[in-house]
Amino acid sequence: MDSVELGLLQALQIDGRVAFSLVAEVLGVSDQTVARRYQALRAAGAVHVVGVTLPEAVGEETWLVRVGCAPGTADRLAQTLAGRPETSWVHVASGGAEIGCMVRTPAEAATSSVLTRLPRTSPVTRVSAHCVVHVFFGGPASPLTKTGPLTAEQAGRLRPAEAATASTDEPVALTDGDRALLAELGRDGRTGFRELAAATGWSQTTVRRRLAELRRAGVLYFDVDYEPALLGMRTTASLWLSVAPRHLAAAGAALAGHAEVSFAAATTGPSNLYVTVQCRNPHALYTYLTGPLATLPGVSAVETAPLMRTAKQAKIAALPVRDGK
Repeated sequence: MDSVELGLLQALQIDGRVAFSLVAEVLGVSDQTVARRYQALRAAGAVHVVGVTLPEAVGEETWLVRVGCAPGTADRLAQTLAGRPETSWVHVASGGAEIGCMVRTPAEAATSSVLTRLPRTSPVTRVSAHCVVHVFFGGPASPLTKTGPLTAEQAGRLRPAEAATASTDEPVALTDGDRALLAELGRDGRTGFRELAAATGWSQTTVRRRLAELRRAGVLYFDVDYEPALLGMRTTASLWLSVAPRHLAAAGAALAGHAEVSFAAATTGPSNLYVTVQCRNPHALYTYLTGPLATLPGVSAVETAPLMRTAKQAKIAALPVRDGK
């Protein structure tokens, strides 16, 4: 990626619906250049913006699920899980011996259909589920990017005017129109106002107003799904940490500042801190594990699961795996 594409990616991470005219002004290029670069990246499947609801804002819980698989069965099962609406992302890890996925389920539900069916699926050798109780970095907990060519002043110009200001302690009541709006944005976060109006039956003015309200209420945020290899990050891994409770908040806050960390959350279970890291290669992962990670307070155990393939990311199902690749 050149400097324009890197700046565009950083701009989208700051505000997924930022106007290309503003991005062009900040980067010092034409509107057409920015639009053309985005369309090329979007068409190649390298970058995709999606609208995502904050789970607690809509009365849902988030679970991280680890699924042990019999040899040769992980890819097929991962594709099955990717087709389930409850899953937000699905990865094949640990050389194909394990699947990791994120599942969202209504808070009042006893369990999700995914968690109910998995133990009865023949290729599955083990299942563990961990409820996410606090996010330290990722989604709306990471409004600013850690890397990119933009200066602090440039990044400030791109911040959305509709930044969340309301509490999400209680679920927000959604109308049928809201659900239609959120469904369209879940497929493509940059869907135009005309298309959103057609999907909801509202006027474009109403769509603009309601979208801004949902963002300010903390219900809706925009995530950017991109291929880490575009930034030279070819090794991604899940880390399951066991941390003494008195050190959990400090360890999570420290992880949020690490350049390698793309997601960090406190969970239930013996491994009570989950982290996703992106590194340039296995040696860089080793350097991270023995360097910044080793300095965290209260860590008694670390389990590392390298991610091999992605079946689903940011709620959008990836292309089917071909010939095991």
